[in-house]
Amino acid sequence: MHEETSAYGLWSLVIINSLVFIIFAFSFAKPQTTRDWRSLGAFSAFVVALFTEMYGFPLTIYLLSGWLAAKFPEIDFFAHDSGHLLEVTLGWRANPHFGPFHVLSNMLIFGGFILLASAWNVLFEAQGKHKLATTGAYAYVRHPQYVGFILIMLGFLLQWPTLITLVMFPILVLMYVRLAHREEREVLAEFAEEYARYAARTPAFFPRWSATRNQTN
Repeated sequence: MHEETSAYGLWSLVIINSLVFIIFAFSFAKPQTTRDWRSLGAFSAFVVALFTEMYGFPLTIYLLSGWLAAKFPEIDFFAHDSGHLLEVTLGWRANPHFGPFHVLSNMLIFGGFILLASAWNVLFEAQGKHKLATTGAYAYVRHPQYVGFILIMLGFLLQWPTLITLVMFPILVLMYVRLAHREEREVLAEFAEEYARYAARTPAFFPRWSATRNQTN
């Protein structure tokens, strides 16, 4: 019996942490359309899967336990800190919460939520005026809210990689890309040449930081 196995089976923490991040995402993204709810739902499924393994049942550790035990016999992978697999398997024995992957993870998660919030404010104002959203985060990428969700998920993957979330991540990214293309067709039908000009100078997901952004009139 591992002494720290009790670090798992904490289903109250699974529920609390999942709700906290889903509610945060809801408050920042403020879904209105079916597409918005679909993107939030996909993100929510990712979060629940993550925290289920982080505090509930460490499926990835169980499935890889034979290989992990043979490769790293000195490490108790059922100790909770050992769930930070990137730091542990690379031989960084310091507190993983202060390791480079965890620090980068926090930056991506925090930055993703900030991007969601700023993008929504611009979009809400533009929709109220029946205008195209092209300022703020929308001056750098055409789909900042989807980029925000992807950054948050990537941050969680760096912090606590699991087999399920590693499989889910590319699937969800593809889903967001498809939602973005569908959204673009609808906006193009509404704003026609104005959106075509905006799309020609503004990347979809990866900003060109050196480029000068012009605001539409």
